[in-house]
Amino acid sequence: MNEQGNVSRTGRQDFDRDLGRLEAELILMSGLVEQAIFNSLNALKNRDLERSQTVIDEDDRIDETELEIERSCIELLRREAPMAGDLRRIVASLHIAGELERIGDYAEGIAKISITMGDEPPLKELIDIPRMGDMAVSMLKRALEAFISRDAETVRQLSVDLEKDDDVVDDLYATVQADLMKLVKSNPDSAERATYLMWVAHNVERVADRAMNIVERALYQATGELVSGSTQLESSTSR
Repeated sequence: MNEQGNVSRTGRQDFDRDLGRLEAELILMSGLVEQAIFNSLNALKNRDLERSQTVIDEDDRIDETELEIERSCIELLRREAPMAGDLRRIVASLHIAGELERIGDYAEGIAKISITMGDEPPLKELIDIPRMGDMAVSMLKRALEAFISRDAETVRQLSVDLEKDDDVVDDLYATVQADLMKLVKSNPDSAERATYLMWVAHNVERVADRAMNIVERALYQATGELVSGSTQLESSTSR
């Protein structure tokens, strides 16, 4: 009986260690994605085409990390058949890795737009788009911190705070669109260059949306609640 108990404790320790490694991989992936967004926007602003190409090349590492996390999640599900809180932790990690991979794609998209623009300067000085980027990356960073904390009250409060930040990002996005449309109306020949910046702003706005998705997954992990926009469902799985 004692031997069985020792085996059980050892198995739990191994499982907790594997979960810790999984979260470490998520933190690593988040750092790669945050840096990709930062580099893509700075390369765009400074017309650094070489840096833009680096962002594109390094997206493969983000994709590979996402695949490694997916494999780890599947292996844990297959091997351990976890229940309740452990199951939510793994499922949430799997979804968050997918969200991070998409954010990496947005960074890659911005870098490709920058290269398409060539040596031409942006149509207007980039002020609001970098502000959007700073806020979106901050949202992403805090969302991951909430996920790692696994504390329900922390996640709930952060969800409220990030909702406000997301509204600010949306307002900045609307301002960028309005400003660019004014420039196009005054100078129709600028339409192509304006479109490039609209695509960039759209990608940054989507980063903020993905950060909100991550907070929803953090809430699911901590409480079992599934939230999507204004719709909230209570999980029947006990903690």
